[in-house]
Amino acid sequence: MLFASVLLPLAFLLSLGSAYRDVSDDTLKKLPGPGTDFDIKKGAILAPILRPRVSGTEGNVAVRQHFMDFFHKELPEWRIELHNSTSTTPISDGKEVQFVNFIATRDPPGATEGDVSRLALVAHYDSKYTPKDFIGATDSAAPCAMIMHIARSLDAALTKKWAAADPDDFDVEHKGLQILFLDGEEAFVSWTDSDSLYGARALAESWESSFHTATSIYRTPLDSIELFLLLDLLGSKGPTVPSYFKTTHWAYKSMAKVEERLRKLGLLKSSPNYPSKMAKRENKKPRRERNFLTEAGKSDDAFMGGFVQDDHVPFMARGVEILHMIPSPFPSVWHKPTDDAEHLDTDTVEDWAKLVMGFTAEWMELEGFFDFKAEKRKDFADKSEFEIP
Repeated sequence: MLFASVLLPLAFLLSLGSAYRDVSDDTLKKLPGPGTDFDIKKGAILAPILRPRVSGTEGNVAVRQHFMDFFHKELPEWRIELHNSTSTTPISDGKEVQFVNFIATRDPPGATEGDVSRLALVAHYDSKYTPKDFIGATDSAAPCAMIMHIARSLDAALTKKWAAADPDDFDVEHKGLQILFLDGEEAFVSWTDSDSLYGARALAESWESSFHTATSIYRTPLDSIELFLLLDLLGSKGPTVPSYFKTTHWAYKSMAKVEERLRKLGLLKSSPNYPSKMAKRENKKPRRERNFLTEAGKSDDAFMGGFVQDDHVPFMARGVEILHMIPSPFPSVWHKPTDDAEHLDTDTVEDWAKLVMGFTAEWMELEGFFDFKAEKRKDFADKSEFEIP
């Protein structure tokens, strides 16, 4: 009996790791776009983030309040937490600067904390101290907006899935979604172990020592993260994102498969073969195009151990599995004044949102739980509220 009781949680863990189901082509076709919410001037999701938001400043507080307002209004079922820490920086003259991580979690109803594994969608929301008035549109305003749009688009399907679930279905009743908007990723002067990743370092350390009850399946909040999916430097045209880690190459391949299907269905706006672009060309023959994710066929012996320093590092050092969506090479606007709203490629921003949404829908096994007609009715009703009679 003792032997069986030890193996039971292990079986649960193995079932979670293998649970991943494709969504249909019809679902991919109907995944909602952001509409005007990604408009760089007036978009309800993206525009409020496109401002200087250095940690500890009013701009940083305003963007965090934007997150709070969005979730309270659009996603009231999500649990909101703020993780606070302080640290001196090379420019703070010995004074403590506050760093605040924004955490939003949606678990199955009735689930016990410590018994839920989660896909974490992650981006940093602070901006770089220099150059002056730096916006950081790809770094990482656009990724934050993508994640917000994804959460809103999948929320109703999550609710429907959990309402219909068999209480004895472990994979359904113990699988949640989490969003981490991390503060203080950027260095204030130059990147060092102490001048960077302020919020990520504090949160990883805190969660490592925050223990669930003794009977929990997952020992700490870190153990509950099944995959840490980090988005950074996304929104410039023509990105190339490698597969950085052998242990999550299977997840990279799953996302690459979603991208390939989206391209074949003509659903990616940045593609030269997007229907509206092809319609304007005299030669309607499809053009060659390069995928965002180019290393789906990478062999195990091709992983050399190198990676990009980013918010995942303190989590990876503590055993969390990482899928890092960051281009290599970096976009040409990286850490330049031109990383602003006007230099975003809006088609690419929307494509990344759709790609990561498709992957997340598959990870959460949401096929069959979308009600696209109801979503259209809701969208129409929301817009009607603002119409002048």
